[in-house]
Amino acid sequence: MSSMTHLGEPLYSKPARIRERRRGHYVLFVAVPLLALLFQVYVPLFVSSLTYLELPLLVTLHTALTRRAPLLGLSYGCGVGLLQDALSNLPLGMYGIVKTLIGFFAANISMRVDVDNPLVRFLTALTLYFFHQLFYWVLARALIGQQIQFEVATTILFAVLNAAVAVPLFQLLDKV
Repeated sequence: MSSMTHLGEPLYSKPARIRERRRGHYVLFVAVPLLALLFQVYVPLFVSSLTYLELPLLVTLHTALTRRAPLLGLSYGCGVGLLQDALSNLPLGMYGIVKTLIGFFAANISMRVDVDNPLVRFLTALTLYFFHQLFYWVLARALIGQQIQFEVATTILFAVLNAAVAVPLFQLLDKV
């Protein structure tokens, strides 16, 4: 039983403007990854030089790093990964598994390290992009027998490019 104020509202409730802001927050919680997935699917059709950009991964990283909750990072990564699998012509579950792992690792890192520093964000995005690609390669070979190549130099280059995009993207998402 909660205490009531003289105005009839619970003593410990949040103000209405905070509740409204949270409702908008949940919309963004769903809309941002959907926009990132649509970007991932459609923009490379028109601008082929952007195929290296892994926006769903960056959105997953941002959410896991800022929320600092491993279970949320894990489930958010799983959801984004499964949606990415559904929109691609790849076997269902590959990105789901990989992004689940990355979301979990990112949330655990954020619990131990201050991830508000742009350099830390850059290094975290770089490292986790590399592990994302490595985990995908291992799963593709082990689970479905695909003989895809893992080129370390290209993966490092793409990791640097994604990390360079991640820092301003994370700042933008922090403001939203």
